[in-house]
Amino acid sequence: MSESAKRGVRLTIVGVLLFMTVVVASFIHRIGEPRIMSAAETRANGLFIFDTPRALGDFSLVDHNAEPFTQTALIGHWTLVFFGFTHCPDICPTTMAELAELKAQLADTEARDARVAMVSVDPARDTPERMAEYVPYFHPDFLGVTGEFADILSFAQRLNVPFRKVSEPEGAYQMEHSANVMLINPRGDYHGFFRAPLDIPKMRVTLRSTQYVWEH
Repeated sequence: MSESAKRGVRLTIVGVLLFMTVVVASFIHRIGEPRIMSAAETRANGLFIFDTPRALGDFSLVDHNAEPFTQTALIGHWTLVFFGFTHCPDICPTTMAELAELKAQLADTEARDARVAMVSVDPARDTPERMAEYVPYFHPDFLGVTGEFADILSFAQRLNVPFRKVSEPEGAYQMEHSANVMLINPRGDYHGFFRAPLDIPKMRVTLRSTQYVWEH
């Protein structure tokens, strides 16, 4: 075989390898991208997104580190907000465990961009110290939030979250509250909510799709 023929074969092989590399890279890239869901699919998976995200306005609460929890704390990342209380016998620990499972299933960047805050509906008992014992038990990155009752009520009303005190014998009480999880976008606006009961596999793919659409 002449030298020019050999060179032609080498060029052909190089061209084929380059083409295969491009095809494989494109395939891997497509696999890495989340599947974009329609509005109907999103609702079927339990996430109800508002046509126009709702501004929350100013609020002043405190986190379990005794640091201010204000509008600024919601800027720059997605926040999943759940309203509960530390004496809750079932719904709250179940939901917090499910959100920890969701956090574990998200990819690296998505996990860093998705934060979880549990806002107490029982501030009389849920001091920052009590929240610091309870909330990080489920995940070290989770944030417990409490504050004055009037401030919590105002914040809950902006997110359409109902709750009420239910008296029990001998002065005891429980709190009835919504089990939905609110979704706050990186501008700090109320983007939508995940309806209870949560389905974590569906929640994961739906959140990924929502984040991707927002960024693109």
